[in-house]
Amino acid sequence: MAIMPKTITLPGLVDPHVHLRDPGQTHKEDFLTGTSAALAGGFTTVLDMPNNAEPITTLERLEAKIASAKQQVVSDISFHFGTLGNNFDEFPKVIDKVSGLKVYLNVTTGNFIIDAERLIDIYRAWPSNKPILLHAEDDVSELVGKTLRAVPKATHVCHVSSQAELELVIRSKDAGLPITCGVTPHHLFLTDKDAERLRAYGHMKPSLKPQIDQDFLWQHLDYIDVIESDHAPHTRAEKDSDTPPFGVPGLETTLPLMLTAEAEGRLTMKQLIEKLHTNPARIFKTPIDDDTVVTIDMDEYELSNDQLKTKAGWTPFAGRRVVGKVSQVTIRSNEVFKNGVVSALPGSGIIL
Repeated sequence: MAIMPKTITLPGLVDPHVHLRDPGQTHKEDFLTGTSAALAGGFTTVLDMPNNAEPITTLERLEAKIASAKQQVVSDISFHFGTLGNNFDEFPKVIDKVSGLKVYLNVTTGNFIIDAERLIDIYRAWPSNKPILLHAEDDVSELVGKTLRAVPKATHVCHVSSQAELELVIRSKDAGLPITCGVTPHHLFLTDKDAERLRAYGHMKPSLKPQIDQDFLWQHLDYIDVIESDHAPHTRAEKDSDTPPFGVPGLETTLPLMLTAEAEGRLTMKQLIEKLHTNPARIFKTPIDDDTVVTIDMDEYELSNDQLKTKAGWTPFAGRRVVGKVSQVTIRSNEVFKNGVVSALPGSGIIL
């Protein structure tokens, strides 16, 4: 590992893919604990997904979610809207209140999945000024390509995990189509071999892939626009049950994992900032403030469960040696986090 400076400063990071579980499943996470975990991980803006216990598919549900967030958040936050292809009349009501539209083409938490034949109708109905986000694994890649060619609207493919999924993005980008993609740290740093070791604690969608897929992601990092945590907290009791849910927490481990990879020469600092700050802010039109900064202690340390802010209280990366612990976060010149303590008042974050 290369010799690193004692501390570094980064712009406030943007995570466009989190599941803060509020409202409806606040025993897993809520807006206060989730945005506290965000600050501890260097993220000053998070974008929350719509697959809540009651999916966010109407203006009424969206406004209730926003009202709850306004009382709790300590980072800035925005929301994605959801659809099963049967709520097109809600689109014009919410377009100015959300960052994008999330569409699930594969089964995931909440079984919130569309009829594939409705995808092109969704593309035609959704306004062009906000991106469509897709949960689209290998088996639906061809459908995505076909839809995007027919209706070329801004599309973000979430949590690309395999060579086949990234090849769709590469082909589409090379053809000039308006597509971006994200990859998660768990798909960059864990494989199917780790899934065997972690058992339920490595159970996620998309699943962990063989080493050859992970190698392909690293080898084609220039085609990946965003590093997104896909923060998906569940309690230990839920993970230890006979039917463990999909997902792992990630807000507090994403940055140290990526800084460790940078120290090892696997990516440059320029790439890290682009994928954790510049690109997500550009793609999802989130404001950037020059007085929002994150200070990071670059000493080596071990990731552990007992220091996490997330209600989940565990990480699949516990025991891993990393560099890069967030020591201070300042949002719009106001100190909100220092040495493990959140000083921001609940509700002080902005709803974007």
